[in-house]
Amino acid sequence: MEKQHKENLESLTVMQLLPELNSGGVERGTLELGRHLVRHGHTSIVVSGGGRLVAQLEKEGSHHRQMAIGSKSPWALCHIWPLRQEMKKRRVHILHLRSRMPAWIGYLALKLLPRKYRPLLVTTFHGFYSVNGYSAIMTKGAGVIAISKTIQQHIAEKYNRATDVRLIFRGVDVESFDQGKVDRQRLDTLSQAWKIATGMPVLMLPGRLTRLKGQDIFLKSLLLLKNISFQALIVGDTEDNPGYTSELQNFIEHNNLADRVRLVGHCHDMPAAFLLADIVLSTSSSEPEAFGRTTIEAMAMGKPVIATAHGGSLETVVPGVTGWLVKPADPGELAAVIEEALAMTQEQLQERGENGRLRVAANFTAEAMCEQTLAFYYELLGAGSSCPPPGRVD
Repeated sequence: MEKQHKENLESLTVMQLLPELNSGGVERGTLELGRHLVRHGHTSIVVSGGGRLVAQLEKEGSHHRQMAIGSKSPWALCHIWPLRQEMKKRRVHILHLRSRMPAWIGYLALKLLPRKYRPLLVTTFHGFYSVNGYSAIMTKGAGVIAISKTIQQHIAEKYNRATDVRLIFRGVDVESFDQGKVDRQRLDTLSQAWKIATGMPVLMLPGRLTRLKGQDIFLKSLLLLKNISFQALIVGDTEDNPGYTSELQNFIEHNNLADRVRLVGHCHDMPAAFLLADIVLSTSSSEPEAFGRTTIEAMAMGKPVIATAHGGSLETVVPGVTGWLVKPADPGELAAVIEEALAMTQEQLQERGENGRLRVAANFTAEAMCEQTLAFYYELLGAGSSCPPPGRVD
């Protein structure tokens, strides 16, 4: 048995759980870790409700098991036993939970296994979850990953946990987010689809269409600009939140912004999208970004960024060097900073963009994120956890 456990430790089976695989930082981080595991001889399994990224996940060598584990309906509990059977069948070493409802399903499924066969439980704290018993599931792992110093502090203060909480910054896949790998055809395809005019600066706000991301604040700030020589693109799936999307579209039309502002929907090629922008924004309002993945993706593509001065942006953006920080939910200050950015020369903007690219390469790569996560797995497994690697389950 000891020899078998040693062999298992050399080649791990890791199962990640999350609600779905459509878009967003959590989803992309899941794919990046899965790809890294496969490349290094491990087995990657992802359980989710499905989505547009499943095809890419499987193409890169991970196995996908579709279960509606993100649903808050009582019917989601029906997946507990099938998930338990899946863990037993696959002989999972690491159960990595990335969202609260799937975490409860995974946790309960794990508890149904005999103790000596249970996988090691690891959770990733991806946000400023409301502090209650439901959210506390994200602290139940033998190890907890905090995606920023701000989140690490949140876990310590709100959940009184500091042991085995590892800071692992989210990272950018620099193989994909590389200026030199985006050809002219990709740029032309997006430019034509989005009807981008030549010779006019492009402001870009990427992210999920939700009030927390502050698209409404961005639009209000545009009304205050004295410099009207700009075009603005709001990038994000318009079908995810139809009510809010309609609100934004109505604001654009009622304030005569339709000739300069467009909701362009979901984008499958964000590296090319960022290259079309002159300035990229992150305007999260009432709730800070736990990290702010789109910000570092834009920086990786050599773009200066304007971000709100709270949460993870305080750890990624260096004011006056890689971009600007502004007060949250303050259209006036945001407008003033946009004016300042639009007044800069292309050389000045490019300098800030290059500073950002170098900062990402040194601190925020997906490769570093995955290597640190895998090292954390091994550290926890080697620490004599009560959840050892599973032996044969008959």
